[in-house]
Amino acid sequence: MCLILLAHQYHPKYRLVFAANRDEFPNRPTAPAAFWEEDPNILAGKDLLKGGTWCGVSKIGRFAALANIRDPKAHRDGAPSRGLLVSNFLKGKESSEEYLQKIEKEAREYNPFGLLAGDKSDLFYFSNRVRKSQKLEPGLYGLSNHLLDTPWPKVKRGKGKLKAILSRESFSAEDLLDLLADTTPARDSELPDTGVGLELERMLSPIFIKSPTYGTRASTIILIDTENNVTFIEKTAKSQKYQFKLQ
Repeated sequence: MCLILLAHQYHPKYRLVFAANRDEFPNRPTAPAAFWEEDPNILAGKDLLKGGTWCGVSKIGRFAALANIRDPKAHRDGAPSRGLLVSNFLKGKESSEEYLQKIEKEAREYNPFGLLAGDKSDLFYFSNRVRKSQKLEPGLYGLSNHLLDTPWPKVKRGKGKLKAILSRESFSAEDLLDLLADTTPARDSELPDTGVGLELERMLSPIFIKSPTYGTRASTIILIDTENNVTFIEKTAKSQKYQFKLQ
């Protein structure tokens, strides 16, 4: 993912509200969100190049999502796929805290990333830039291609819009998809310097990126309410919706 917005135990009806955009090159082979044939407990899209995923849930209540950290100087060809960090957690049985403690030991092998992993009880964040997991308290969070809650324009704008949506008497998944469709660019004075040049920083600055060479390929909404009902929506060229109850 390149923008993740979430409310963790923040809303009285939902213990998790997740809204995220996946930005990628248009020619990277990808399977749409579905329950995996090899593991029917997992609902997620799939990177057909490396086999991992960027976000997903399992029927037993495991949830994970990942964002790459943008730093061209730190990128290493041949590093293991960061998407496997998500899929391996969804397949596993250890607690989210135990999983991240294990990841800490091998984190240097991967290119820079930020990972969210949780279960029915807790939600944790880990980045191999910090190399120490953080248990998230109830609240609103934003993650783009840097550390959690780094105040990039799209993160601040997205969190502000999410807070406004959740403050309403009622809201819908469509409200969250509208948020993710925001193409407003940041002002040059607000742009981060991640080493890719001003023109590319401008192109990457909106919540929803539109470009023929790289852009937002999927928008995902995950809602888990206090009764353990899950709503999962993925919007690409078409929309898919899944609803089920956690085991």
